[in-house]
Amino acid sequence: MFRPAPPRPAPSGAAVLWLDRSGASAVEFAIIAPLFLLMMFGMIAYGIYFGAAHSVQQLAADAARASVAGLSTAERASLARAFLEANSGDYALLDAKHLSIETAASASDPNQFTVSLTYDAVNLPIWEMYPPIPLPDKIIARSSTIRLGGI
Repeated sequence: MFRPAPPRPAPSGAAVLWLDRSGASAVEFAIIAPLFLLMMFGMIAYGIYFGAAHSVQQLAADAARASVAGLSTAERASLARAFLEANSGDYALLDAKHLSIETAASASDPNQFTVSLTYDAVNLPIWEMYPPIPLPDKIIARSSTIRLGGI
């Protein structure tokens, strides 16, 4: 026959606190939350930055492609600038006012033309997002070189 165990005396004082597990989740969250927030805001910040950097690179490559139709270096530079003015507003992360262009024929190979873009990313919404995140440089510089006249 089964006989139940006699009841134990209720713990008192420090033993009650030691055995109480009701706040364990809150303590665990308090320990993990700062790291979780750092990771989440870091991913968002770097995602925005990489998106802007990719947009600058894409604009440089497209401006270089647009410049191929020019017959002289001055005409190629004019075509690249016109392309940049016409299309820089299509990129959501970029502000055309902070974008600067430099064009030049390659010194080592006259059959190559280089378009260099510099973007001041100070207006991106990432710089004050979460102060402990180490962020990259506020100036994004990308360039693209294209061969003129085919192969």
